[in-house]
Amino acid sequence: MTNVAIGKKSTIELKTAEQFQLMKEAGLILSAALDTAVAAAAVGVSTSELDALFAAELAKAGAKSNFLGYYGYPATICTSVNEQVVHGIPTDRKLEDGDLVSIDGGAIIGGWHADSARTVIVGNADPADVELSKATEAAMWNGIAAMATASKVGEVGDAIDDFVTGKYGTKFGIIEDYTGHGIGSAMHMEPDVLNYRSKHRGPKLRPGMALAIEPILVRGDIASRTLADDWTVVTEDGQRAAHWEHSVAVHDGGIWVLTAPDGGAAKLSALGVTPAPLP
Repeated sequence: MTNVAIGKKSTIELKTAEQFQLMKEAGLILSAALDTAVAAAAVGVSTSELDALFAAELAKAGAKSNFLGYYGYPATICTSVNEQVVHGIPTDRKLEDGDLVSIDGGAIIGGWHADSARTVIVGNADPADVELSKATEAAMWNGIAAMATASKVGEVGDAIDDFVTGKYGTKFGIIEDYTGHGIGSAMHMEPDVLNYRSKHRGPKLRPGMALAIEPILVRGDIASRTLADDWTVVTEDGQRAAHWEHSVAVHDGGIWVLTAPDGGAAKLSALGVTPAPLP
């Protein structure tokens, strides 16, 4: 789940090693629950069925959902299908051949949060959708890699923007209304993490911080609107969107992706970054 608060004076929460371990536990449970939901996404399966499977995995692992009840949100995941950008509510809608669905979920262990999202295409995929999802995932990893050497949070947005525009030009739009965020004892915390270049450099990146990095790319224009349910955001032009997200810890030894079983090692190695295990 993503937030939109920008420009507030921030108070950054710095986590201890023990608190990071609880976030890692929540992150691994979340990763496994997302594995289950993604694997079940198929033609004829409803998004509410995906929500039920995800919820069952959290319950089995002894974790709580940080989405359910959040400002009244009625489910444990967001399922944003095709032109839905973020915050799509699971329903009895059955997925159809070629649907692109972004599954966004969270988990809490011992009061500490994790947040992550993936995009999957069911049935026969449109190559343009495959490219969109791969570009979004790669943009996320470029943003995460930047955290290993960045001095300011704004450098994450620089890295995402530079990757997308450098490789794809204007082919994909980067959604600006929804951003990444700090995470820890709450799901949404300071600082905001922009997904694009800005004069807003953000706070200094310091050990103890944790950030949710979550670019959202679209095949068309970045203009969006919220539907009557007050949650589901769709593109104005009806073009498709993709969303990828990981929660990442910054500690004295480096960075560690809390919502990836290998800490992000496999994906970050190609970008010249080796994640450092949590102490």
